[in-house]
Amino acid sequence: MKKALLSMVVLGSSLVHAAGSSYHVTLYRTTHLNGTELKSGDCKIEVIGDKALIKQGKTTVEAPVKVESNDKKFVYSTIEYSSENPDQIREIRVGGTSTVLVFGSQAEKIAASK
Repeated sequence: MKKALLSMVVLGSSLVHAAGSSYHVTLYRTTHLNGTELKSGDCKIEVIGDKALIKQGKTTVEAPVKVESNDKKFVYSTIEYSSENPDQIREIRVGGTSTVLVFGSQAEKIAASK
């Protein structure tokens, strides 16, 4: 019985992970991701595997993403921009979670190093 319960828990958690995650963040300035402009305002981010779909109104952007985990939960969502291009998102730390979403070439470098 214990083995069956453990198997169900492991299977259930892997299905939840495979289905992806979604987050809501607010952009406080005009931002670019994968060549697409996102206006300031709320957006929804859906992570499916190594891709993120960012939806804001009628605009949808797909970008490579690497999901990382911090030791502690973030109190607020914060966005880090690229030093080379100050309008380009580099990573998002999702408030209320320990999740860090790393975008673009930085995500590809992290994935290649593992």
